Amino acid sequence: MTARTWAALDKAVFACGLAGVLILACALTGDAAVARRAPSDSEAVRLLRDAAEAARRVPYEGVQVVTTWNRRGGRPVTSRVDIAHTPGEGTYVGDRADDGGRAAYRSDAAAGHGPLTGFTAAMLELLTRNYAVVRADDSSVCGRAARVVEARRRDGSPAGRFWIDAETGLMLYRELLDGTGRTITATGFDQVTIPSGGRGGEDAPARGTALGKAAVAPARNVSPWEDRLDPAELGDLRDHGWPLPRALPGLSLSDARRSTTRPTDGTVHLTFSDGLESVSVFVQRGSLDETSLTDWNRTVTEGDTVFRRRALRQWAVWADDGYVFTVVTDGPEAAAERAVDALPHGGGDVRTRLGRGLRRLASWGNPFG
Repeated sequence: MTARTWAALDKAVFACGLAGVLILACALTGDAAVARRAPSDSEAVRLLRDAAEAARRVPYEGVQVVTTWNRRGGRPVTSRVDIAHTPGEGTYVGDRADDGGRAAYRSDAAAGHGPLTGFTAAMLELLTRNYAVVRADDSSVCGRAARVVEARRRDGSPAGRFWIDAETGLMLYRELLDGTGRTITATGFDQVTIPSGGRGGEDAPARGTALGKAAVAPARNVSPWEDRLDPAELGDLRDHGWPLPRALPGLSLSDARRSTTRPTDGTVHLTFSDGLESVSVFVQRGSLDETSLTDWNRTVTEGDTVFRRRALRQWAVWADDGYVFTVVTDGPEAAAERAVDALPHGGGDVRTRLGRGLRRLASWGNPFG
């Protein structure tokens, strides 16, 4: 894999909001199981649906924090980023420009969604199919009144919880919980400023002020995944030998894209989800330099050498039969393991060559750096 390809994957993490592409160790099986869950609350569903529009309409700036906990009870891993959104333009994320830092940029017109930008129609449909979405007691985040929505499992236990700004509808905070009620991943603001009214237009943060200074600094456009693949295109790739799974255990294929930097033979990014859980799978033709993964945990799965890294995200990388697979999740190891086990492992001999981009994976705890 080339450095350019891994840079594209880096950008995809932001574009598709892998900090928001969050995992729970809960897989529903069969229509009968879905039928037994409690019904969703229409008001709760509306709040989540409107959060996507609010993320485009509402001006804001602040600091977002992503924290994950592992199942072994170790110390949580946290990433903090500065963020500023100007309606009608886009979102700048990263270090402040006047500190000499870097910035990333995503246009409002860019495809994809992140952990605090609400649900697409398809993701919300999956969520309400697999979970009961209901209102919970109101609360507050960063001193702002918030409406709270829960996604509940069939047994009534909360699997996800969302704090939505009462004034603007902007999602302020969300957390994912395991079956015992323990938080797996939390994403949200620990500082936020929303101008009075928070409706865009003249109230929007001015370019070159506050965190909006990032707008005048060199910024990476993080939208290389505009080429969405429809079912016919996916079928054509499969007919030509691409090992692209149709589903993962408990998760449906919700989105498929191809990198626009190399549309002919570039990386395919598949997103699998049940509306709350998500796993990203990247598939690319090529080979893997195992010597660049000395800091990773090395295991053997069905004859293939699989390299794993557990930090802010769960990573698994391996090569099989001329393709390199990368699994990325933001949740418990079990979710990553299920994905790895379900993907191809032929046990064939893998010829490796230098792929310097792999060395960058260790620093991807901050998806915007």
